[in-house]
Parts: sequence; structure tokens; C-alpha cells
Amino acid sequence: MPEVRLVVNGEEHAVDAPVGTSLAAVLREHLGLTGTKIACNEGHCGACTVQVDGVPRLSCITLAHAVDGEVTTIEGLAPGDELHPVQQAFHEHHGLQCGFCTPGMVMSAIDFAKNRPGASEKEVREALEGNLCRCTGYHNIVKAIMAGSKAMAAAK
Repeated sequence: MPEVRLVVNGEEHAVDAPVGTSLAAVLREHLGLTGTKIACNEGHCGACTVQVDGVPRLSCITLAHAVDGEVTTIEGLAPGDELHPVQQAFHEHHGLQCGFCTPGMVMSAIDFAKNRPGASEKEVREALEGNLCRCTGYHNIVKAIMAGSKAMAAAK
């Protein structure tokens, strides 16, 4: 089997995986990083979102062998017991219910918050169009992203 070399959450990994294996499968099945969720497995729902060099990517439709950059998963966002400001905002604003979509929401929200720190509620809702949640109705997720965005801007 061809070897895949990836830098994930700051650590180098070499994994034997068939060509055509998704990044999500490598993360979950080979590296045990199960925070990345696979729901639709077709790139429609956003649950599998990770970052490659700081840019959100749908890991279920990204081929592992094609990744050229550092992958950050939900597990790699914050060191130790600390939470990333967006994770903290999701916690404080009850931006989750079942939690299945949360890792993908957070990974997408971080990029959005970094690039649009003063975004309006409407802009946040538009940015979430690629991330589906079946539980919350998005109200608290939007509040969490707006608060997380402010916290990230204040931390700069």
C-alpha cells in the first residue's frame, strides 16, 4: 500500500493507505482522531471540516494522498486543558446539542472569525451555509461564532 505522509496537529505521521482514501478516513481510522465526523461522506454537510494550512477543507472528499500542508483537527486547536476562543464561545453560548456537527462548525467558524471579526449575524448565517445542524436551529451557534470572533479579535 502507498504511504501517506501527513503533518497533523503538529506531528508527522506515515500511514499505509490505499490511493483514494479520504483524509477523514485516515484521520479517524489510522490516527484515531475521531473528533472529525463523517456524516454525508459527499461534502454536503460540513461535519468533517478540518483545516489545511489554516483553510477549511471537507475531509470526506479530500484525498489523503493529495494533501500538501499541515492538517489541524478539532483535537489540535488548543493545547492542554485550554479551549480555543471559538470552542469556549460554543460552550458558553450553548452552541451545540448532540455535538455531531460541532467540530466541523468550529473549524469553519475559526476561519470565518479570523477573516471577518466584525461580521453581522446575517453574514455569519451565510457563512454557515455549508455546515448542517439537525438539532439547534443555529440561533446559539450564530451567537457563539459572533462571540468567538470578538474573543479572537481581542486576543490579537
